Amino acid sequence: MKDHIKKYLDTIQNSLWEISDHLFHHPELGDQEFESMERLVQFLEEHQFTVEKGIVGRPTAFKAVYDSKKEGPTIAYLSEYDALPGVGHGCGHNMIGTMSAGAGVLLRKVIDEIGGRVVVLGTPAEETNGAKVPMSEQGIFDDIDAAMILHPADESYESGESLAMDAIQFDFRGQTSHAAASPEKGINALDGVIQLFNGINALRQHVTSDVRIHGIIKEGGVAANVVPDKAVAQFYVRAKDRSYLNEVVEKVKNIAKGAALITGAEVHIDNYELSYDNMITNQTLSQLFTKNLLTAGVKEVKKAKDSYGSIDMGNVSHVVPAIHPYIGLDSPGLIGHTKEFADTTITENSHKILSSGALALALTGYDLITKQEELENMKKEFRKIINSNA
Repeated sequence: MKDHIKKYLDTIQNSLWEISDHLFHHPELGDQEFESMERLVQFLEEHQFTVEKGIVGRPTAFKAVYDSKKEGPTIAYLSEYDALPGVGHGCGHNMIGTMSAGAGVLLRKVIDEIGGRVVVLGTPAEETNGAKVPMSEQGIFDDIDAAMILHPADESYESGESLAMDAIQFDFRGQTSHAAASPEKGINALDGVIQLFNGINALRQHVTSDVRIHGIIKEGGVAANVVPDKAVAQFYVRAKDRSYLNEVVEKVKNIAKGAALITGAEVHIDNYELSYDNMITNQTLSQLFTKNLLTAGVKEVKKAKDSYGSIDMGNVSHVVPAIHPYIGLDSPGLIGHTKEFADTTITENSHKILSSGALALALTGYDLITKQEELENMKKEFRKIINSNA
């Protein structure tokens, strides 16, 4: 049966390459990916998927389902297709979205015989305000047994960890005054932001080494001779696990409150983007995928590398067994979020890599449906980890 999947790849891979290239040439930012979504949805509908657009209140999100009407597990492939400002698809989401759609269509080719369901989820805005967060919160994964996504990189790596992350905005408000003639009548909001930075810098010595706190001053006044009555700072705060991140965030918020007391300003604190949880890789699923990736033609898959970034797939991994591995573009040292990375995604070699990735995802879904022991081991591992974190 796996041979049928491999042979069917030959009939759709030109379409997959065309879709990936189309997304590359028409990059769209998060929650604006209307053309990209339509191109992927059109492909899925051509292969008898039933598609619902605009799920979880996100206009460019979608859920595509093919149901065999036979008993069996539900396998989900997650499709990203947002680009980066000024860089385009420097994170390779044109490949990610296409590999997941392709995997869904490949598995659909045999699912009428083996049973179960295949779902392709369109997940907008991973780079900023990831739609996987509300999907995880609103029950989209309640009837899904496993979730997979495959990310291009310089080399191939097993699925690993990511940092939990909160995006926090600090809005300080004070009182304008002439900075030279009557400074005593002013309340300097910018001083509040500066004290916030100073306090955070002092905090760095007293957190674990995995913590990352980095921010900018988004607004800091309008003229040097006017005491700023408004100043805004935005920070990302990250840590290896959600529970410790919550502790660090509380300390950062207390620093902001202290800065407001010092300066006499008021501070309003809120999240300016959705929060991401740390990624929990399901090792059973990861090992199964790695075997299939090697079978699909990838020569080497390295152990998961240390990651200090954050992904909304982390939220998914807290509600369903999940993996987020990387497929290499045969370019060691290639750096993500660059124009060079984007250009690499549409080479002839990357087209072949895209096909291998879609195939490996589909073969892994096939294994989960047809190998009951692997499915149960995956679920058992997930329950054990989630219960231990409860």
